[in-house]
Amino acid sequence: MNILVTGGAGFVGSHVVEHFSRKGYEIIAFDNLKRGEILEKDLSLEHNVKFLKDLSKVSFVRGDIRDFSLLKEVCRDVDVIIHTAAQVAVTTSLKNPRKDFEINALGTFNVLEAARLNDCVVIYCSTNKVYGNNVNKIPIVERETRYEFADDKYRRGIPENFPIDLCEHTPYGSSKLCADIYVQDYSYVYGLKTGVFRMSCIYGERQFGVEDQGWVTWFIIATLLDKPITIYGDGKQVRDILYVKDLVRAFDLFLKSNLKQEVFNIGGGPENTLSLLELLDLLEDVTGKRNRVKYDNWRVGDQKVYISDITKVKEKLWWEIKIKPREGITRMIEWVGANSKLFKSNF
Repeated sequence: MNILVTGGAGFVGSHVVEHFSRKGYEIIAFDNLKRGEILEKDLSLEHNVKFLKDLSKVSFVRGDIRDFSLLKEVCRDVDVIIHTAAQVAVTTSLKNPRKDFEINALGTFNVLEAARLNDCVVIYCSTNKVYGNNVNKIPIVERETRYEFADDKYRRGIPENFPIDLCEHTPYGSSKLCADIYVQDYSYVYGLKTGVFRMSCIYGERQFGVEDQGWVTWFIIATLLDKPITIYGDGKQVRDILYVKDLVRAFDLFLKSNLKQEVFNIGGGPENTLSLLELLDLLEDVTGKRNRVKYDNWRVGDQKVYISDITKVKEKLWWEIKIKPREGITRMIEWVGANSKLFKSNF
């Protein structure tokens, strides 16, 4: 099986490439290496590119999903496209909604057209932001360090059939939702096997988290490098977090399954949640360090509580979480510490 991974040098993409390379598949890692430019940060993915070059059966193509001609050519002998490439930050989408749309919506359309022409399986990395501000309409209870859903209906989290209409999404949420629906439709209309994974907070090695995106990793980097941390809101906002290798195993299970078209919410679920304040406490417990923290206004589109209902993905794919937050975060602390020079040059 030949696999194309868009965004192959990125965080999730590089783990997808690694996973399937170690299984002996032929992999094309396709990436424009513009994460820093898109986020307007001094970031480089060269570390990840070097990592990929040490893997077997991996070829790297520098390209952009907005370039349909190149994408179509690269997909000629491909069986599976795992589409991780994206504009990933709400803040960036607010500043430049056109670029956000072109990357997330049009870029995904190009991927789907390339897949249609070559009859490829498509796995799409969607987001919990497709549910938009409807999530904030659920009543919540304020506790000492976190918010919680007050409605027992959501004790397992947000299900896949949660409403997506009649609310604000931000340009990022809108572009990702547009692509999400297109991926589903290419299964219904053209018969492609497609899997949509609406991801909650994914974290792990090779993630260059910044204040605008990748908050778990950003808090770890900031703590170890003595960088100030800004919390937008009060820090009691809660997310379910998932270690990246557990996510990639779900992709693998979907490819092996007989499922034709599915949408999955995927994250840590209700048993693997943290508020921002609780992550700071955990980092202090593990590292003995507590960084300077300042507070600012809530950000547009922020959900006070988002927890994925992962019942469906567990039942349909026989998937389970293997790495709990404390173990995963400890691994991340070790990785960031071992690559401190890299982070000092990038931040």
